[in-house]
Amino acid sequence: MGFDVACTSEFLYRKGFVFRQNARHARAVQKANTLKKKIRAIQYGVGPIGASIARLMREKFAIEIIGAIDTDPAKVGHDLGEIVGASDAPWGVKISDDSSHVLGQAADVVIHSTSSSLPKVMDQLLACLEAESCVVSTCEELSYPYRTYPELAARLDTAAKEWGVALVGTGVNPGFVLDKLLITLAAVSQRIEHASGRRVVDAGKRREPLQRKIGAGMTLDEFREKVAAGIIKHVGLPESVAMVADSLNLDVNEITETIDPVVASERVQTQYLTVEPGQAAGVHQIGRGLYNGKELIHLELQMYVGAKEPADTVALQGHPNISLTITGGSPGDIATASLVVNSIPVILDAPAGLRTARDLPIGFFSPNARP
Repeated sequence: MGFDVACTSEFLYRKGFVFRQNARHARAVQKANTLKKKIRAIQYGVGPIGASIARLMREKFAIEIIGAIDTDPAKVGHDLGEIVGASDAPWGVKISDDSSHVLGQAADVVIHSTSSSLPKVMDQLLACLEAESCVVSTCEELSYPYRTYPELAARLDTAAKEWGVALVGTGVNPGFVLDKLLITLAAVSQRIEHASGRRVVDAGKRREPLQRKIGAGMTLDEFREKVAAGIIKHVGLPESVAMVADSLNLDVNEITETIDPVVASERVQTQYLTVEPGQAAGVHQIGRGLYNGKELIHLELQMYVGAKEPADTVALQGHPNISLTITGGSPGDIATASLVVNSIPVILDAPAGLRTARDLPIGFFSPNARP
């Protein structure tokens, strides 16, 4: 009795194909049914912003907070949940001032929120990278440091690549309103000649350190003295100008910034301080990107207590002209905490090195997302 070699080969080929398909399906089912470990996170810095971030991380099923770092003696040794005012405290996570010990716990990600100054936090960031943890930081000068601190940016990028992790500086501003949002809006443009953004913020509804940082309640002489000393300002506007310029290929060869007081016309009382008429209510800052003196980018920030009509507006001039306004503005500290926590899955998937909001596809991290 003979047999058809071609038919037999076809039969065996099909059997092998089915076997391979079944094997792949079995592996997929096994993978889906295997509980992945949660994202292990450390909170580095437990000030008002760090506390807000920690509370939001606690709401995420996929995140496990394994440690917290702060140098404030009033917080060290205390439960993180109790310090941040969580309703479900205690969390069983003690705040420590021994950063090397906490970072040694092999976290997947460190949420860093200690300072706006990149030079001041370099050692902290490098220690996090050396611990082989990805980093999401609220340091404004880290948001786009390539023009302001090119040597520090290169050092961080090299260290992150050596340890096989990624880091990013982000927040609502810089990190979203006056840069990422503008860059995203440009996706529907064919030609861009000028980019602008204007952010009006009622600082009276924000945290106390921010109200102090913008000079609310100072005399105008005090305000100007503190500006000259580099103490009074919102940090990050030049970084946003640089990010927009590089992203939109606008040939900016000079970035300038001006800082003036917003003068109160009436008495304003906040939870933390009082501003009398004639005193500084906050800052009016303008960052400009210029090419041989011609303005290509104009970013304006008015952040003061008692602002009547807060809003965020971004606009592009070119073909076509496009503008977008967020009435009421992005909700300040809430938005910063959201952007930071929503960046966690993205930075864990990012290529090793220094990243920015410009090149990360930030999205929404659902509270019930699985690990």
